[in-house]
Amino acid sequence: MPDVSAIIRGFILDNFLFGQADYLLGAGDSLLEHGIIDSTGVLELVAFLERRFGLSVADQDLVPENLDSIRGLTDFVRRKGGCGGEGGGHA
Repeated sequence: MPDVSAIIRGFILDNFLFGQADYLLGAGDSLLEHGIIDSTGVLELVAFLERRFGLSVADQDLVPENLDSIRGLTDFVRRKGGCGGEGGGHA
């Protein structure tokens, strides 16, 4: 499996931090509490996960434990069996 954490971090850097590679974002840091994403950003993040990793995110999956940190997102993708999807430009 590709480095899920690096792919997710790259997506967040490109789409929410606009390429600020020097932004110190820890794997367990809350994306919401740090103001990196809002409710609209969560929807964009979910669409990315579905497209990039070929998985389906159900309503019951939309909880902070799954979506509020890079670690949570990585663990969620691995639990759901994300396989790599169509690409998405972050390999």
